[in-house]
Amino acid sequence: MPADSVLSGSADQESVAIETLTDGFHLLIDALKLNEINTIYNVPGIPITDLGRYAQGEGIRVLSFRHEQHAGYAAGAAGFLTKKPGVCMTVSAPGFLNGLTALANATTNCWPMILISGSSEREVVDLMQGDYEEMDQLAIAKPLCKAAYRILHAEDIGIGVARAIRAAVTGRPGGVYLDIPGSLLGQTMDAIEGQKSLVKVIDPAPSQLPAPDAVARAIDVLKGAKKPLIILGKGAAYAQADDVVRELVEKSGIPYLPMSMAKGLLPDNHPQSSSAARSLVLKESDVVLMVGARLNWLLSHGKGKQWGEPHSKKFIQIDIEPKEMDSNVEIAAPLVGDIQSCAQALIDAMGSDWKKPPTDWTGAVRAKVEGNIEKMASRLQGNATPMNYHSALGVVKKVFEDRPDTILVNEGANTLDFARSIVDMSKPRKRLDVGTWGVMGIGMGSAIAAAVETGCPVVAVEGDSAFGFCGMEVETICRYNLPICVVIFNNNGIYRGDDENRSGGDDPATTVFVKDSRYEKMMEAFGGVGVYATSPDDLKRAIFEAIDSRKPTLINAIIDEAAGKESGNIGSLNPQSVVAQAREAAAKK
Repeated sequence: MPADSVLSGSADQESVAIETLTDGFHLLIDALKLNEINTIYNVPGIPITDLGRYAQGEGIRVLSFRHEQHAGYAAGAAGFLTKKPGVCMTVSAPGFLNGLTALANATTNCWPMILISGSSEREVVDLMQGDYEEMDQLAIAKPLCKAAYRILHAEDIGIGVARAIRAAVTGRPGGVYLDIPGSLLGQTMDAIEGQKSLVKVIDPAPSQLPAPDAVARAIDVLKGAKKPLIILGKGAAYAQADDVVRELVEKSGIPYLPMSMAKGLLPDNHPQSSSAARSLVLKESDVVLMVGARLNWLLSHGKGKQWGEPHSKKFIQIDIEPKEMDSNVEIAAPLVGDIQSCAQALIDAMGSDWKKPPTDWTGAVRAKVEGNIEKMASRLQGNATPMNYHSALGVVKKVFEDRPDTILVNEGANTLDFARSIVDMSKPRKRLDVGTWGVMGIGMGSAIAAAVETGCPVVAVEGDSAFGFCGMEVETICRYNLPICVVIFNNNGIYRGDDENRSGGDDPATTVFVKDSRYEKMMEAFGGVGVYATSPDDLKRAIFEAIDSRKPTLINAIIDEAAGKESGNIGSLNPQSVVAQAREAAAKK
């Protein structure tokens, strides 16, 4: 669109200018709209305040957050849900740095995202002359994202945006930084030439078919398996190749284990699901087919006691990034390509005479699953006050059984670990959590993106510590009247609320919060609904009312402060003091 005003002088001169000139503001907005990017998550400020106003005026939905990090987390989650780059827009220097954590998180999780930040002028930055919020943002961003670009001239805005979009989604998706010096936005050029300079990105994420010999190799490895396993990662969920992934699993007959954000690609109650037999299938399997999953710390790097005898397994891995192969263990059959193409190629190669795995293996897995589910059932039925994690999550489990279109956002230590194994999902991309980095504070940003991008109700189940990183965004939820129900599992602290100051001093222990905090009052302060829940019945009633009303709601769910455990299920990653342990042992004698 033409600039609103670019010349001073007579009314005739201004009229001519409006008809013949455009500026950087409008070229950037038009470039985004041309590529069907219709939502921006941002925090207004110098020098991008007017850019947000103009974008909103041109029909782009602009959601303003209280902190750039959470706007960035929203953009990353939007990328995961839509396969289009989520866009976060920030001010320069400190605002850019706040958004950079979310950009790095998106890159680590392989989600397409573009961080657009205003910046100081190059000639001042390069001579280090002390400009307002002076910083070489491009240099800082480069190591932490997939690609980084700076646009200096209005005529390059179209190609710059196109490069950012293509870089974000092609191959392995990731974060891209786009540097916008303040003076660029005010640059003018001929409106017709400006429109010609815009670029519509064609086929930004082309299919990548696997090599036929690689498919044949993978089939040979699978045929030799006696105890095969399929692991589904969040990359499989991102691919939105739901039907072909399901066909691959069901035609193969192989038990599958979904990683947390892949839950729901097939329903968690599917007869081939081995979620409730995780330890058994990881240890006993002899061939493992990885579909959009990586052998990183979340899977103990594919080795160690969790995986049984060393070198006892053969791995088949589907990934669009060739360098991912052999990152931790030898990959016997690498399949390089996109998930849709690779899964379909495997299905075709199986043919009509495919032999499913031996029944002694599939029967053993199923028996373990059913036994563990039965053991867990009684723990989920507790009705004590205060609640523990099992009784509270037993309620959440029932909610999602009854409302399968609701999206679950989940973060915390114990709150996350228990929910992953207790709350079943029956539809894909209905669960968002801390992802590969295990970042705390993603909750409100992810919940906002989920509500905005899908229109579905969202339940964000948060540990009280995790909520502390992002809690102010409840105002954002209320301001945009989003159908989000935040459930805080409040046990008065990090891991547990009953730790003690080992010096005997007056300060609370480092992991303890204010006792009996009334978090629900925060939501009430901004016009939402606050609920104080002490029993499973209270919690169940409040969540269902929130979903059905679609009103911003915060439920303060009181959890026994002694119910948690250190670092959830990853306490082994928390170094222990040998000296302190020895002293404590001696004191007990």
